[in-house]
Amino acid sequence: MGVPPGEYGERVPKSKNTFSSWRSRLVQRAVHAGWAWLRRTGSVTAERPGRFRFGAMGTGTRLAFPLGTVFGEPWIRLGSHCIIGEQVTLTAGLMPDLDLGAEPILRIGDGVVLGRGSHVIADTAVTIGSDCYFGPYVYVTSTNHSYDDPHEPIGKQWPRMDPVSIGPGCWIGTGAVILPGARIGRNVVVAAGAVVRGVVPDHSVVAGAPARVVRRWDPVEGWQPPIRTPAPVPIPDGVTPEQLLALAEWDAEGAGESA
Repeated sequence: MGVPPGEYGERVPKSKNTFSSWRSRLVQRAVHAGWAWLRRTGSVTAERPGRFRFGAMGTGTRLAFPLGTVFGEPWIRLGSHCIIGEQVTLTAGLMPDLDLGAEPILRIGDGVVLGRGSHVIADTAVTIGSDCYFGPYVYVTSTNHSYDDPHEPIGKQWPRMDPVSIGPGCWIGTGAVILPGARIGRNVVVAAGAVVRGVVPDHSVVAGAPARVVRRWDPVEGWQPPIRTPAPVPIPDGVTPEQLLALAEWDAEGAGESA
C-alpha cells in the first residue's frame, strides 16, 4: 500500500556530483594507463635486461612485470620465445651471490611458458625442455627438507638435493608440485595439483598426490584407457594468421550483437 505524500516525508534523491564522477573516471583511467606503462617498461627481455645478467636469454623471451624473486641469473639459461608470467620465481643456488661454477644450474628450452606465480627453485640442476607449458602456481624444486635428526628443527637440517628434468612438449597443470629427483618424459600431462616424484614415462598422463600414471599412449592401441572427449578439429591448410584474427573479431562482434 502506498504512503501518502508528506505523511512521513518524501525521499529527496541525492544530486550527482558530475565533476566528482568525471574526476574519478579520469583518475581511474590514469591509474590503468600508468600500470600498463609499468608492465611494459618493467618487463625483462634480452634487449632490455635491466639489472639482470642471465647466462643466456634467447630472442623473443620476456619476463613479465611485476617479477617474482630472481637470483643466480648467471647460472640461468633461458631459450628463445619464452613467456615468463608475472610473479614467477627463478633461482639458481641456495642464496644470492654464490659462485656456482662454470656450468648452468637452471636450463629452460625454447618456447616455454611459465604461468603466473610459478616457482622454479634450482639448487642443483633443473632442466625444462622446449615447448613446455606450465599453468599458474606450479612449484618445481630440486631441494627438499630433511628430517633425519628428530631433535633438530627441520629448517636447520641440511636439505637433500636431486636434479630434476622435464622433457619437451609437456603440459604441467595449475598448482602441480615437481619434487627433487623427478624425471618427467616427453609430451607428458601432469594434472592440476599433482605431486610428482620419480620417473614418469613419455606420452603419459599423471594425476594425484603422489602422482601415478592414469593414461598412457600405446603405439598399437593408442591412448589407454581411451580418451572420451572428441579430438579437436585442426585448422585447415592454407588458413593465415590474419584470417584467424579476422574470424575472432567477427565472432566477438556477433556475440556483442546477440547480448
